[in-house]
Amino acid sequence: MKYIYYPGCSLKSTGRAYEESILAVFQALNIPLVELKDWNCCGATSYVSIDEEEAFTLAARNLALAGTGQNGEEISVVAPCSACFLVLTKTQRYLSMYPQVKRSVSAGLEAVGLRYTEKVRVRHPLDILVNDIGKQAIAKAVKRPLKGLKVACYYGCQIVRPFATFDHAQYPTSMDTVIKALGAEPVDWPLKTRCCGGSLTGTIPEAGLRLNRALLKEGIKRGSDVMVTCCPLCQHNLECYQDRINRMFSEDLHLPIAYFTQLMGVAFGIDQKTLAMQRLFVRPSFAPARKEGEPAHVSA
Repeated sequence: MKYIYYPGCSLKSTGRAYEESILAVFQALNIPLVELKDWNCCGATSYVSIDEEEAFTLAARNLALAGTGQNGEEISVVAPCSACFLVLTKTQRYLSMYPQVKRSVSAGLEAVGLRYTEKVRVRHPLDILVNDIGKQAIAKAVKRPLKGLKVACYYGCQIVRPFATFDHAQYPTSMDTVIKALGAEPVDWPLKTRCCGGSLTGTIPEAGLRLNRALLKEGIKRGSDVMVTCCPLCQHNLECYQDRINRMFSEDLHLPIAYFTQLMGVAFGIDQKTLAMQRLFVRPSFAPARKEGEPAHVSA
């Protein structure tokens, strides 16, 4: 299986902690990731509202750049960002379902010497970890079991809706499976796919902050020591607005928000700098410093 890594814009900017930790974890598991050359913005979730066909062509360019495998083998394009994963998956779905869309997109790609092939499959890291690598291999890589740690796994609303390609749309469990393999305890909570508000924190903050507050309160109520996510925007919203939420609602809500890959790295014994723990505003107390003289399992 060939894995082509599509970082998207966020993982090269505000979501760098996600990129750095995912690359470290995949290296520790001997999963080869090759970054897609000359990739472009997927168009996020707003471009479609301006020009749908151009938006699909923009996203499909990345899929066309992935090329084809040897002897027609399937190529997996790994998209960690939730928005990127959704947009690329939607593009594939529409090209498959609507011939007129495929003709238009194909014409645009051919004009720049590219060709879309259905041998490319959009994958999320959780899908690869659970269904290709498996929980036993993950557990085998654990050097520091996270026993006693209670974790709220927050999926957000984009990786399983509207296209539940690898997990359940209302109650996904793939991240929970990974967390269990690390020795931690995923808490059972009903808001794991509830929207964090997305860009509302910057446009209609009263609404966005209220949605974030509901997630934080429920996570704390369930006894979580940390909330982990797989979306750069969700991580930003839930971590960075806690003080503002507390001022608005006269509360005292505090909960570390990390990427699930950072927890994996901690359990694998990877040093904190490699996992970009220093990029978090709230550094989780459970992340141990590397012992003096102990070599990192993954080089920085």
